[in-house]
Amino acid sequence: MNKNACVPAVRDLMAEFAGRTGLDPPLANPRRYLWTDAYAVCNYIELYRRTEEETYRDLALRLVSQVHHTLGRHRADDRRTGWISGLSDGEGEVHPTIGGLRIGKPLPERRSGEPFDERLEWERDGQYYHYLTRWMHALNRMSRATNDPAYIRWAVELARAAHAAFAYLPPSGGKKRMYWKMSIDLSRPLVPAMGQHDPLDGFVTYSELQAAAGPLHLDLSPEIADMAGICRGTVQATDDPLGIGGLLFDAGRIAQSMDRSETARVDLLCSVLDAALAGLAAFARGGSLRYPVEYRLAFRELGLAIGLTGVTGRIRDDPEIFGRGALERRAETLMGYAPLADAIVEFWADERNREAGTRAGNPEINMVMLATALAPGEFLAVSLRDNHTLLCRGGEADSRRMPIR
Repeated sequence: MNKNACVPAVRDLMAEFAGRTGLDPPLANPRRYLWTDAYAVCNYIELYRRTEEETYRDLALRLVSQVHHTLGRHRADDRRTGWISGLSDGEGEVHPTIGGLRIGKPLPERRSGEPFDERLEWERDGQYYHYLTRWMHALNRMSRATNDPAYIRWAVELARAAHAAFAYLPPSGGKKRMYWKMSIDLSRPLVPAMGQHDPLDGFVTYSELQAAAGPLHLDLSPEIADMAGICRGTVQATDDPLGIGGLLFDAGRIAQSMDRSETARVDLLCSVLDAALAGLAAFARGGSLRYPVEYRLAFRELGLAIGLTGVTGRIRDDPEIFGRGALERRAETLMGYAPLADAIVEFWADERNREAGTRAGNPEINMVMLATALAPGEFLAVSLRDNHTLLCRGGEADSRRMPIR
């Protein structure tokens, strides 16, 4: 299938996103949201690679700058001003991620001493670890696409800041744990529970950054060792489609980091795939893809489709890894679930379903993740060759790098 068959649909989705959020035309006070913007950066890079139109290169650059200057600084309704790191304006320009990045929620963060309200907390600002790791990944993709080391430096600075704040040793002893949500200035936990997949996501993302940052002599070895320790003994299986998609995304990145002859990470990859397969089996049994559209959440299902496309693409790209020993059976089972991704993307690519479903409540995140599901090559960093999935996700990705700077 022509690798550019999906370009018109992705163009339309990303143009609507840019207009709705104040990216293009640019607004003085754009509406930025870190999770959504991480996917959007990769989508614009992918559009540039496919079309060679500089508009998409410029949108990727502008979006990174907007995120840093919006979510790296205090809210307009906060008595505090400037960079959330506390750096001066000039220093903050050089190190925009060193204090972390806000989520971008509509309500201010919960004040110290204010009672916890679970319903309100979902709408309150702060910092989420798993949003920060998505942005680290986006910055890494920008660094690779532009050959500009500034982006990987910012990703590493973000990783160090996030790790120092979110990972902690319990006062009662035992191994380190992680907070799920921190305050905007990273001074206090807002939700002390640990995210189920945060340690694994951190381990894989830090390892990804370490591989990219090696020539720059930026070392994340202590943070990687910490995350490996926190991961041990954690339960990974989930029946939430977005969570399963995250596991599959991490599995694809673990496989990508493995040399053809390497066995050191096989056990980890097997463990992650086992958790994902258990989740896929439960999800398939639940039959939620047959529910009426108003009972389905597009972005959660699309997260599963993206992760599943990534790992099945990796299986096709790296048969030497997935065709050996313990991984072969798991790979065969995963390939049997590939039609799930097709069904999800086909359903949400139908504008009637998007309009009838939950899109009105989550418009930007739904449109951006649909665009990623349609053209996931840059986000997943896989070629997806010989992929016979629906729409435009087949075909070999263009390996050209983006000469931005």
